[in-house]
Amino acid sequence: MTELTTIDTNNYAEMAKAMGMANEAVAQKKQGMFLARLRINHSPILGSEAIKVKAGTYKLEIPDGPTYYAESAIVRPFLQRFMYKKFIMGTPGNPNRYVKTVMADTLNMDLKDNDGGFNCGKPAGWIEDFKALPEATKELIKSIKRVRVVLGNVELINPKDAEGNPVELDTTSFIWEVENRDAFKTIGGVFTKLAKMKRLPVQHNVTLNTEERKLPNGNSFYLPLASLDVTNTVDLSQDDQEKFADFMSWVQNYNEYIINAYAEKSTSRNDKDLDDLSIDDIVDIEMEEEVA
Repeated sequence: MTELTTIDTNNYAEMAKAMGMANEAVAQKKQGMFLARLRINHSPILGSEAIKVKAGTYKLEIPDGPTYYAESAIVRPFLQRFMYKKFIMGTPGNPNRYVKTVMADTLNMDLKDNDGGFNCGKPAGWIEDFKALPEATKELIKSIKRVRVVLGNVELINPKDAEGNPVELDTTSFIWEVENRDAFKTIGGVFTKLAKMKRLPVQHNVTLNTEERKLPNGNSFYLPLASLDVTNTVDLSQDDQEKFADFMSWVQNYNEYIINAYAEKSTSRNDKDLDDLSIDDIVDIEMEEEVA
């Protein structure tokens, strides 16, 4: 292997490695990008005499800030990812929590989760006959949501605050975890259409509205209606390039967090499994290794 003997300022990565600086950037704390969360508000916000915010509106939750509402929104997707997610009801002394996997380009692979396992406990591989599975396995699979994660910019149309008062709100960077099965397909249709046209999502705007669906008990929930504007193309700016890099960095930071949690939890699991082994179990393991 040839040793570097000349300083090349145009090749920082190679020179940083040679000068023993390769790990310095890793040691620095990464500045996270704060993303507002886009959701559908399924229940109205009631006042003493009138409804302040209607059900079926979009809501944008600002980190450490207020929540804004609008009946429709225009989003400009920069990218999408996929993950699994499972809600776990809390017990006395333990709060409610979510088990989440890393975000990936596809769900056709095993994804590490923050509980030390894979896929939030969902069995790997294609299930030929769901009805033939044990009831406990069926319930587990039903509890695990496949999620389409959309990141981009959003503009709320005629936004309001929680009191129903009109507000001024700039275009905002957002994340939207689409986990309802029908909503998953609806938003996926936008990306499928763009792929067939060989267009990038960041080049187009999508107008979002909602439609009401009734439950058997008479209650309602709402699903997104998405209208893709293919007639107008958004020109990319330098700010868009930087924003895309920020979104990619956000996903990377999130995945690193999940992977670190996976490593910690999986190590704890392995230690517990060893603690639960009896002396006879250990002897049997050693005997099998010797025979092999």
